[in-house]
Order: sequence, then structure tokens, then C-alpha cells
Amino acid sequence: MVEDHQTAEAPPASSGSGAGASGRPPLTTRLTRRKPVERVVDETGQGDDGRLHRSMGMWQLTAISIGATLGTGIFVVLGEAVPDAGPAVVLSFVIAGVTALFSALAYAELAGMIPASGSAYSYSYATMGELLAWVCGWCLMLTYGVSVAAVAVGWSDYIDKLLVLTTGLSLPAELAGPLGEGGIVNLPAAAVVLLAMVALLGGVRESAWANLVMVVIKIGVLALFVGIGVTAVQDQNFAPFLPLGMGGVSAAGATLFFSYIGFDAASTAGEEAKRPQRDLPRAIMLSMVIVTALYCLVAVVAVGVLPWDRFEGTDASLATILTMVTGTPVWSLVFTLGALIAIASVVLVVLYGQTRILFAMSRDGLVPRVFSTVDAKGTPRANTVIVTAFIAFLAALVPLGHLADATSIGTLFAFGMVNVAVLVLRRIRPELQRGFRVPLSPLVPLLGVASCAYLMLSMGISTWVAFGSWLVLGLVVYFGYSMRRSRLEPGNSTHTAALRE
Repeated sequence: MVEDHQTAEAPPASSGSGAGASGRPPLTTRLTRRKPVERVVDETGQGDDGRLHRSMGMWQLTAISIGATLGTGIFVVLGEAVPDAGPAVVLSFVIAGVTALFSALAYAELAGMIPASGSAYSYSYATMGELLAWVCGWCLMLTYGVSVAAVAVGWSDYIDKLLVLTTGLSLPAELAGPLGEGGIVNLPAAAVVLLAMVALLGGVRESAWANLVMVVIKIGVLALFVGIGVTAVQDQNFAPFLPLGMGGVSAAGATLFFSYIGFDAASTAGEEAKRPQRDLPRAIMLSMVIVTALYCLVAVVAVGVLPWDRFEGTDASLATILTMVTGTPVWSLVFTLGALIAIASVVLVVLYGQTRILFAMSRDGLVPRVFSTVDAKGTPRANTVIVTAFIAFLAALVPLGHLADATSIGTLFAFGMVNVAVLVLRRIRPELQRGFRVPLSPLVPLLGVASCAYLMLSMGISTWVAFGSWLVLGLVVYFGYSMRRSRLEPGNSTHTAALRE
């Protein structure tokens, strides 16, 4: 069956009338060639010089998704969302969570069926063809790479805050920001990326356990907030519950949706999971449940302690609220440390995801072979070092500006493609075994596509310009390099060898 699909979807060079002068198929055929699901699965774990090792269980996979999702957002996001929704901000979290759930369900079905490191890129390759898969992978490069740099800059800010709280001193401006933003180099931002690299080079098992420990700590910090804050909740702070109506709730929900981005990170670990068909869907769904429950609990306690109309224009962070409850500023230090751990976890997991997506694209020939070379421990060492160097450079020296904003569009585009992939595979490959199935299909995947499209269209022109520029660059790379080096390109030695396998 595998060979039949490969022959049909990646035909060898022919001198027939359908081929170009060079003996290659027409351009449209090359752009829409698909990589069969069976072949994606057969190749999982295979690099150029070795294999990735299956070493992660369900809890480590769950921690990867939580680690990428539960970052600094919840520590500061209430100050932005509560003025829009009032006490009903908890409904906004639920709405945002349900919106994210549409795509999470799609990821759960495909991650169990196609446990590949490429995540949405691999799913698109198996369903919509090489060009759209490339665009999806290119968007993921933007999402993962630039977001790591942006999060690392946030880590630098918290390091500065920690120094002020403990010593009264702050970082020299020259060492805390890039040129154009009052500095010369952001050393702490580069440092946290390099620390994440050291953890990843130590092995995926070790870095997964390190992330699990950090996830437990940051969940503990939020649980501490709920446990202490609930003692000061006042019923009158919930009335009126909808002071700005459902319009305000919806507006806050759109803002809060981006607090859920990251749940898909476990899908990039598909080739290093011990039991991917069983554990990946469970990890994705469990992480969504845990994150949504934490967000809602924190929101209820926060607005129960502090009247909603006092959030706007004030420092209404969780640390400030606990300081009000307890009368001691020690919580600013506790939550600064919690935020540092939260950000370090995000940097580690998202950097990991970026290397695995490039691993999958390299194995397909779309990016250089060096990114799919693994060592004896199953670590893509060169890949990790190259990606880290690039991201550390971005974090330390480049003002990210609208490029960082464009990461949200890149993520939403990938989410939309995953929902479409579910619909396509249900139609063209209904016989494939699915350990998890999206309920109420095609309604739920269609809602996933619609919600992603709505949020993308709600973004500003400058963000779209940055995103469009990134896509144009990606198309130049694809037509100038990747298309001709694809393993599905007739005439390539790797293509011929693949057909014999």
C-alpha cells in the first residue's frame, strides 16, 4: 500500500506529454505532491546519521504542552482583559479555551495518527501537498523562532526586576536591550536561550524532566495565589457580573485566546514519545484542561479580591493583588521568581519544538541535511546549535517589533491548516486507524478554521505586512532551493532510494 501511494502521489520522471522539457512533471503537480501518511509514519525518528529515541511518556508530553502554553501571560494578562469584560472575564477565558479547543481536537486526532516531529507541517504534507506544507512549516519557523526570542526578552525584564527587588540595582541599559531600544545588546535574553540549548544538548530525556519540574513549580505558584487569594474574595466584587455586556466578554476572549497558544508543542515530540498513538492525544487534551482550569481559577480569585474597575491603568498583577491581601511585598519576589521559571520553561520547550520541525523538513529535503543529523544519543546536535545561535542573535541584538506580532498570525495559519487536514484525511483516507477522532466532524474542524480566520482578520495592517513579507521570503526560498531538493522530486537520488524502500 505504501508503494502504491508513493507512486501515485510522487510520480517518477517521465517523457510523456504531461512532463516538462526537462522530463519533470508540470509545476502544479510538483507543488501539490503529497507525502503519504504511511511513509511519514515509516520515516519517524530517522535522521541522516541515526534515530531520535522514544523516551517520553504521557506526563512529560503533557508538561511540554503546558510548558509552552503557561508562560508569563497569566501573570500579567488580567490587567488587559478585565477592563473589557469585568467579573465575567472568567467567561472570556472559557470562550477563548473553547475556541482553542477546536484546533486542539484536530491536533489530537492527527498527532495520534501521524506522530511526526513536523507537527502541522507534516500533517499538511500528507493532505494538501508540498507547497502548502512548506508555507505551514515556514510559518512555524516564524512562530517558534521569533517567539522564543521575544519570550527571552521578557525573561531579561524579569531578571532586571529581580535585581531591583533584591539589591535595589538594575541592569545597565546598554546590556538590557538591542540597538534602537536604548541599549547595545540584551545579554540576559541571549543567556536564557543558551541555557535552554545546554539542557537540550544534554538529551531529550533530561530536558523533558527539567521542563516537568519547572511546570510543577509554576503551577504551584499559581495554586499558591488561588489558595491565599480566595481567603479575601468578596461577593460584592462580582456584581454586576456583566457590566459591559457580552460584547466586552467577546473582546476579552479574543485577547485571551493567545494565552492558549502552545498546546500544540507536544505534537513536535511525536517521534520521541514512547506510545505516541495513545499518549499524544491524551497529552494535548489534558494540557488544555489543566491550563483552562488554572486560568479560570486565577481569574475568579483576582476579580473577587480586586474590584474590576480598578484593573485598568494600574499595576494589577497577581503579585500586587497578593501583596494587598497579605500586607507584605514578599509576594512580588515570589512571583518574579515564578515568572522567571515560567519563561525559562517556555524558552526550553519552544526551542525544542523549533529544532524538531526543522528536523522533519530537513529529512524531506526542504532544508539542508545538517538539520536532520543526529548523534548517538538521538540528539540533533548541529540543528540545536544553529537554531540557538540564530535565536540568541535575534533576542540580543534585533528589535523584533511587528515581526513578533506576526507570530500570532503564523500560529493561527498553522492551526487552520491542521483543521483542514482533518477534513481532507477523513475524505481521502477514511480507512486509516484513528486512536482519537474529532467529535461532530465536519462541524468542529470547520469551526476551528472559521475561528482562526476571524482572529487573523482582526489583526492590524502592520502585522499583516510583516507576515506577508515573511511569506514572500519563504516562497523565494522554496522556489529557489527547496522544491528542487525535495525527496519527492523525480530525478533526485533520495527520491529514487525512497521509492525502493
